[in-house]
Amino acid sequence: MEMKKMAVRRGDKVLVLSGKDKGKKGKIIATFPRQGRVKVDGVNMIKKHAKPTRRVPQGGIREMEGAFPASKVMVVCPACSKPTRVGKKVNPDESRVRICQKCGESLDK
Repeated sequence: MEMKKMAVRRGDKVLVLSGKDKGKKGKIIATFPRQGRVKVDGVNMIKKHAKPTRRVPQGGIREMEGAFPASKVMVVCPACSKPTRVGKKVNPDESRVRICQKCGESLDK
């Protein structure tokens, strides 16, 4: 399966654009570039049934974040606090950085 280019990275603050959690903001906790999906903290909560094991003798139903398409989120710029598209810029030392399309500030630390 081919890896897709993703504009978002782990640790980015994002806004959910569609679905049952539309309008929620959260931090990306995991990315899956091969599937083009992301997991966002506190968004798309699913219930998972877990068997009892030696580590977790209780078992039961756990609630956890589910993955959903990366195209359904938009990066929130840390400088201007607005949802924005991601642009790319090449610095004089040949390094590439992601930039906010609204204010021009760097999204990378």
